[in-house]
Amino acid sequence: MNTLKYLLSDDALPTHWYNLQADLPEAMPEVLHPGTKKPITPADLAPLFAEELIKQEVSTERWIEIPDAVRQILLQWRCTPLYRARRLEKALDTPAKIYYKWEGVSPSGSHKPNTAVPQAYYNKLEGIRKIATETGAGQWGSSMGMACSMFDLECLVYMVKVSYNQKPYRRALMEAYGATCIASPSDTTESGRKILQDDPDCTGSLGIAISEAVEVAAQNEDTRYCLGSVLNHVLLHQTVIGIEAQKQLEMAGDYPDVIVGCTGGGSNYGGICFPFLGEKLRGGRDVRLLAVEPSACPTLTKGHLAYDYGDVAKLTPLVMMHTLGSGFVPAGFHSGGLRYHGMAPMVSHVLKLGLSDARAINQLECFASGIQFAKAEGIIPAPEATHAVAGAIQEALRCKEEGKSETILFNLCGHGHFDMQAYIDYHEGKLRDYEYPEEAIAMALSGLPSV
Repeated sequence: MNTLKYLLSDDALPTHWYNLQADLPEAMPEVLHPGTKKPITPADLAPLFAEELIKQEVSTERWIEIPDAVRQILLQWRCTPLYRARRLEKALDTPAKIYYKWEGVSPSGSHKPNTAVPQAYYNKLEGIRKIATETGAGQWGSSMGMACSMFDLECLVYMVKVSYNQKPYRRALMEAYGATCIASPSDTTESGRKILQDDPDCTGSLGIAISEAVEVAAQNEDTRYCLGSVLNHVLLHQTVIGIEAQKQLEMAGDYPDVIVGCTGGGSNYGGICFPFLGEKLRGGRDVRLLAVEPSACPTLTKGHLAYDYGDVAKLTPLVMMHTLGSGFVPAGFHSGGLRYHGMAPMVSHVLKLGLSDARAINQLECFASGIQFAKAEGIIPAPEATHAVAGAIQEALRCKEEGKSETILFNLCGHGHFDMQAYIDYHEGKLRDYEYPEEAIAMALSGLPSV
């Protein structure tokens, strides 16, 4: 066989999520109230999040049980397959072994339902009627729309305007699930209207879309806010990816030397990496983690580690994270899910502790890697996922140059079936690389809050 697939039986779906906070050698910095700048309390978060999600956000328990109602839905596509990319290895002529965890088999085509389903479930338990959220490329919006339909919740999605126009089929998928999708910035919120007043042609950002969704949730008692990345409980839910991968690699008689994940907010990266990192921190085998981000939004590689807001209107709590400044508006490159000014506090903390590496790669190299992967393995990656592909290919070529037979694992977090315009633009030579200028980064960072 050219490709080996490692599948687990249905009853092997994890029964618990893994919480890295239990094993960190240094506790994470406190989250601060956006107004008082003092440590935030659960009561402060109650207008936005379900109670159980707030508990998970601050928990330091190592294992948190997955509710049976959530597991029954996840079983529709989990456990997801782990593939050995033998054809890609051959094309690269590398001594490295390359594995990829394939999350594009979910109904919405990405890893995002892993957290959308439990977030919808916990909100339904509390009698919430409606969810307000944001989305970049549309992977999260479509996943939240799907989860809300399963629990009979209304879903309102603010989609970054440039992606709203670039990706009409993602928008159509949300609407098929019954969600309402609005281009952000919009005239439906105070924060959106302010942005449009200052810049009528604003292409939007995830920070702006978050402001709009948070504003709606905060002003309506029957509505709560859900986030698709960044927060601790979101990364917690995604650890089903890494837990499954550990079991599958055991079946294959292998263990990774390097794990690669693309990073925008940090959820799929944390999902694949944190169970392995936790094992390492508890005295297990060593593993190197590599976070790959776009050069056009270099949060980990050029941002500052500082307290910052998660949104433009400064409605969200202050968290310690790698950030380009909450006012940062990235260029309209096609990897919409990676166009966020900040990084998950836990991913930022792991980088600060020296437990992970970070690398920025240009858009054209990522698309070239995505095409090379598609020709070898037959799967069209989402533009976001091409960053992980590019990072894995770079690592495989390093192994070739150094004559090392390392094992590389990466998370292929979603398919690109609704992103084919990006590939059309690539083949027609319409895409270009964006290197975000240092002076623009300095300008964005000048607005960091004083804490």
